[in-house]
This record gives sequence, structure tokens and C-alpha cells, in this order.
Amino acid sequence: MLLCVDDIILTASFDALRDSIMYKLSSEFAMKDLGPLSYFLGIFITKHSCGLFLSQRKYEEEIIERAGISSCKLSPTPVDIKGKHSGSSGNPYHDLTKYQSLAGTL
Repeated sequence: MLLCVDDIILTASFDALRDSIMYKLSSEFAMKDLGPLSYFLGIFITKHSCGLFLSQRKYEEEIIERAGISSCKLSPTPVDIKGKHSGSSGNPYHDLTKYQSLAGTL
């Protein structure tokens, strides 16, 4: 069971068990069953025979758009593994707040 403020994701190995837990919870709390899970807190959920697949692709795309790099070419490694700068060389990032915000989303 995943509980986030006033949202609950409830999953179980058997439908009968899940239904039983939902019945007990609904007898104590006002709640609404929104049906099969498909999207929660920025995560897309797809049910497959072997389990659930979780994807944050939309969230990733939003970060890339906010960073203003959606038109950049793809790279297998987005970090230069042969760094040419030290902590004291080069120009500091021009918008520190934006940089901190983007780093925080990761």
C-alpha cells in the first residue's frame, strides 16, 4: 500500500484480498475507487502479465523542456566523461535559481 497525503495506491496478489481491504477501509473512511491505476504523481503505470511497468517519460520530457534543451541532439552519455574544466574555470551558470530547480527535480 502506498499512501501519499490523501491518495492511496492499493495492490494485492488477489482481487478478493484487495476488495476486502478496500471494503474495510471504506467502512472507516470516505473514499472513492478511481479504477485501475494509470497515472500517479508523475508516473505512468501500465499493467502487464508479469507485473506493472512504471514510466516517468512525461516527467523527463517536462524537465528537458524546462531546461530549454528539447531541440538538442541525443547523446548516449549526456555528460562529458573527459571533463575539460575545473571548479574554478569557466563561467558560472547564468541563472543559478533555474539550475538549482532543475537539479532538484532529478
